[in-house]
Amino acid sequence: MAVESSPDELVDDFNAAMEALTAPGAAFGWTVREVGGAPVRVYDNAMTDMRAVWAMSAPHGDKDYLVYGGERYSYAEAHARVRALAHHLRTEHCAGPGTRVAISMRNYPEWVLSHWAAMSVGAAVVGMNSWWTRPEMEFALRDCEPVALITDGERLQRLGPGRGEAPLIVARHGGDLPPGARLWESVADPSAAPDALPEADIDPDDDALIFYTSGTTGTPKGAQLTHRAVVHNLFNMIFLTACGDAARARRTARSGDGDDDDDGPAPEAPPVTAMLPVPLFHVTGCNCVMHTVTIAGGCLVMMYRWDAAEALRLIERERVTVFTGVPSMSREMLQHPDWESTDTSSLRSMGGGGAAIPTDLVRRIDDGLSQGRPGVGYGLTETAGVATAISNEFYVANPSSVGPLVPCMEARVVDEDGATLDPGRRGELLLRGPNVMKGYLNRPDATAEAIVDGWFRTGDIAEIDADGWIYIKDRIKDVVIRGGENVHCSEVENAIYELDEVAEAAVFGVPDERLGEEVAAAVVLAPGAELDEAALAGHLEGRLARFKHPRRVWFLDEPLPRNANGKFLKRELRDRFAPAP
Repeated sequence: MAVESSPDELVDDFNAAMEALTAPGAAFGWTVREVGGAPVRVYDNAMTDMRAVWAMSAPHGDKDYLVYGGERYSYAEAHARVRALAHHLRTEHCAGPGTRVAISMRNYPEWVLSHWAAMSVGAAVVGMNSWWTRPEMEFALRDCEPVALITDGERLQRLGPGRGEAPLIVARHGGDLPPGARLWESVADPSAAPDALPEADIDPDDDALIFYTSGTTGTPKGAQLTHRAVVHNLFNMIFLTACGDAARARRTARSGDGDDDDDGPAPEAPPVTAMLPVPLFHVTGCNCVMHTVTIAGGCLVMMYRWDAAEALRLIERERVTVFTGVPSMSREMLQHPDWESTDTSSLRSMGGGGAAIPTDLVRRIDDGLSQGRPGVGYGLTETAGVATAISNEFYVANPSSVGPLVPCMEARVVDEDGATLDPGRRGELLLRGPNVMKGYLNRPDATAEAIVDGWFRTGDIAEIDADGWIYIKDRIKDVVIRGGENVHCSEVENAIYELDEVAEAAVFGVPDERLGEEVAAAVVLAPGAELDEAALAGHLEGRLARFKHPRRVWFLDEPLPRNANGKFLKRELRDRFAPAP
């Protein structure tokens, strides 16, 4: 008879499996090497670049790779289109190491294929936020100076003449093209594809991806993620699955479960079919979902926009095995009237990252899935994806933790003076590893502030227990995480202060059941000035993407509370206006 494992035993099993898998000579063994001037753990068996990752998917041939609405792309067709586009980028735009190709579009198949084409010639992919307004798009294009901009018709119309000198390749567009622009279909024609990719000499520390994070000074910062960083995140994702399987086998062997009824090998796991409900311009959608599906030879089911009913329909139709989204998406599906009547038995994993998963939702996912379990990952744009992750029974047993560190990373918790704290003490979480970004594009000041002696300052308050598992407790950074999107409060405040009517403004987060947090603002007007919420919203329209707009605004007659240093007491404002439910 099987013996139920306690949470401590599950942690021991997981940690023992991790130790075995990372031993010298094991599949995930690592060696300390100097990268960017810092000693970091580098996997011995990691590929050198993402071009090699794409090449590894070619043998999957006629298997489905991308599903979008009624469209289906096999691996063979995807490779043909990638080869054609890669040659166009190389010959017509001189794309290669040291250059950048910007992608600004919704989650279309063209995003994925353009990403692989640019990476395969060594150019860095700049993932532009598809919700940005024209000024935000213009800033990123000036900042990254791409040799080509691959966009869709909707973004083309929004950008207008603000594209600068970037040559255009346009997908999903039925109107007239600007002079010199090319249709995506014409330059990614599979029937005209050469037999091989162009040659490319890619260094592991060349930029592979640049993703923009909201800036503290009103402009976004482009995090430079190298091929080494992105490959190591992919290895981390593979490791987490392998470690969970090994820990489960250890637990089964210890309990004796299956000894008397062993009818042969365990049934083969179903093919990986992952839903992509989150944007590709973030590390979760791109690095943690799309890259892992690709190397596994799986199928990526794409959505135009989030809709719980449509997600359930696709899960049933495509037999989706992995759902990775922000917590609000899982909650909306579980609460949807169609949940009970939809066949979700294919799901093996449900969860994601981008925001903390409430403990009640962990239980609901575990209870709601007939074959699967919940999972969570913690990471940042600057770490190229996950720094920790945990799933299945290991997560259910300890839902307040975000799990142990991935093997290639190191962590410290420090006090305000930078001194390392003992296990169980709270302080700022610092991370070091090969998947930490190279720096912020064109921002040496911001880079020096964020990375000290190779350690990245996360801005999160955390505890590390005696077993090395991490618990995120709070944030130092003045940021609201709204449905997985980071909103730096100072960026919104700067836009509000452009109004002459405003004397003081403080932007902060308030609890929201659906999104985790919502953006709120407290505003004090100048003497004699008049301003209402509608006028404020009208001012922000076109200046900031809508997910950054305050959804709750309080106009106050008295000055905002400040501390002795003159800083606004945002926690006091939050407690006053929106106490936690």
